[in-house]
Amino acid sequence: MSGVELIVAALAAGASAGVTNTATAAVQDAYAGLKKALRGWFGGSEGAWQVLQADETQPDVWRARLGDQLIASGASENAEILAAARRLLAAADPPAAKAFNINVETNHGAVGDFQAPVTFHQGRAIPPTPPAAS
Repeated sequence: MSGVELIVAALAAGASAGVTNTATAAVQDAYAGLKKALRGWFGGSEGAWQVLQADETQPDVWRARLGDQLIASGASENAEILAAARRLLAAADPPAAKAFNINVETNHGAVGDFQAPVTFHQGRAIPPTPPAAS
């Protein structure tokens, strides 16, 4: 799943919890923290900030209104923003948070936190050498 999808799902879950007044302090704090962090990424874009202020509860609406700005600003690839989105999603909608976990079976041997741009070249799989005959 992309960073945009994660951020959008987290925002929608946080807004939805707030609308129903079932939000815990952890959800409220995580929601406010993610929105504050995003505001820093959007800079002076008042249009983006107004979209964030509108408590949309449908992920498709957030995606349509914020997707391009999340990509253009680089927020959708920022580790801090993504971590804040994961925290919010885990607090507001734990079942949805599970959908954004990495499937280790499809990682092609790359597991961990990468702090710089990393390029992986997937070449032809080489089978192991058979043991020597005795």
